[in-house]
Amino acid sequence: MPRGGSIWNDTANVTLDKEYARIHHGAKPGDYVMFSLADTGEGMDKSTVDHIFEPFFTTKGVGKGTGLGLAVVYGIVKQHDGYIWVNSVRGKGTTSTVYLPRVRTEAEAIAATPTETPRGTETILLVEDEPAALEVSRRILEGHGYTALTASGPDEAEAIMAERGEEVALVVTDVVMPRMDGPNLYKKLALVRPGLRALYVSGYASDAVVSHGVPAADGGFLQKPFEPAALARKVREVLDK
Repeated sequence: MPRGGSIWNDTANVTLDKEYARIHHGAKPGDYVMFSLADTGEGMDKSTVDHIFEPFFTTKGVGKGTGLGLAVVYGIVKQHDGYIWVNSVRGKGTTSTVYLPRVRTEAEAIAATPTETPRGTETILLVEDEPAALEVSRRILEGHGYTALTASGPDEAEAIMAERGEEVALVVTDVVMPRMDGPNLYKKLALVRPGLRALYVSGYASDAVVSHGVPAADGGFLQKPFEPAALARKVREVLDK
């Protein structure tokens, strides 16, 4: 919404009947928890809406988006036997609605077992083209004692390595990024800092990760989204190898 606007969110318990499922391909009749987000943004035409969940489809300019964000959202919803529906009108805005199966049994209280997550003092270079994900990872690592240098893309990462490469023990990089993927970026950075370790992260399917040169059995890989403790453990594991 470049000129401002409004956003609404809504939640409800709903029942999708057979008629709804017949009209909305992929939906199944049943009881769901629904949450939706509506905006007064620029909206999309039907041809764009028809393709938004396809991997690598993007309306952004070259180098400004991978087209993987909504594909990941779609995958997560489907893995939980849910359904996602998008309604958009050009110039009017967009409403995105997610339905997740409703569980009627009472939730059990799970006793939290405190576990000590490993810490460290090394300098780590974070490379991530999604600002929010980059900031979250930085906070996690700094909270565990590390020095975190952040780069929003390959160019920035190379500039940081040229200046502070001798300090960096590990690069944590997204696999799929504009202009250069994570494995190829690592190869360039390792020329500056021999012995540099790598931890790859990705929210995309494992097949796509392998196609970008990350070995399927490589211990230096972490699936997004991840919990803070999982990142801390994996970073320590790769550094201690």
